Amino acid sequence: MTASPEIQEIAIVTGASTGIGAATARELARQGFHVLAGVRRDVDAEAIRATGIEPLILDITNPEHIQALATRVQGDSQGRAVRALVNNAAIQANVPIEAFALDQWRAMFEVNLFGQVAVTQTLLPALIASRGRIINISSVGGKVAMAAYGPYAATKFAFEAVSDSLRRELSPHGVHVIVIEPGAVRTAMLGRAIATAGELVSAMTPEQRQRYGALVHAVNEQAISSTKSGVPAQAAATVIAKAIAARKPRTRYTVGREAALLTMVRFLPDRVLDRVLAAALRPHYPKLPSVYDA
Repeated sequence: MTASPEIQEIAIVTGASTGIGAATARELARQGFHVLAGVRRDVDAEAIRATGIEPLILDITNPEHIQALATRVQGDSQGRAVRALVNNAAIQANVPIEAFALDQWRAMFEVNLFGQVAVTQTLLPALIASRGRIINISSVGGKVAMAAYGPYAATKFAFEAVSDSLRRELSPHGVHVIVIEPGAVRTAMLGRAIATAGELVSAMTPEQRQRYGALVHAVNEQAISSTKSGVPAQAAATVIAKAIAARKPRTRYTVGREAALLTMVRFLPDRVLDRVLAAALRPHYPKLPSVYDA
């Protein structure tokens, strides 16, 4: 299904400043949708603005921003239906559970789960009226919780559960809820996650740095290595557009070879999976004393 220029429909993409969100906004506009692209800053709005893309300042943890989005949708001058909501906004930090303060846990859940739920709740009447689609961007971290991915994986596991329940609730009303599970995708999100990890390591106690410094180093090096060989953001955008267009979409789509493999290995016994993940991480540990151990 491609939106007709004569009967243009609205697609909403949160977290559209960079990466998967920006690529998705451009792909959907190319296919004829009028895209409301949620961004955090004016400079991002100007960067994404284009034919078919209308940027909106949208912090999904801000109720006023969400209400402004709903008002924009309800007051659309052309009376266009909402075909799709792409819940993409997210933050990430690769850090051991002991070293991640509770207020940081809460902040991550506010963005990665509660904000997504708030946007979805607000737009559900319009999506039900149009029998539209909800596309929730999860992660392989929503299936496998690797070392130092605990907080991020916790939000994504929860987002997967919400998606399953929502799909079953909305199916009788003609609304498809679809989960996208990307693996390694070349985006700016990794750089931000590594920078955040560095800040958190510097705030650790000496004992925590001794326990986890080398682990954080290895996790970040592994992430950098896998991302270099990962797929471009456009690959994820293509899958998302396919999920919106499919007459009978699947409940889940993976993006990239790594995602497909990890969603399969999760069926291994726990101890076996522990050994597999540890072996994959081992080559990335520092060969010499790490700055993380200082």
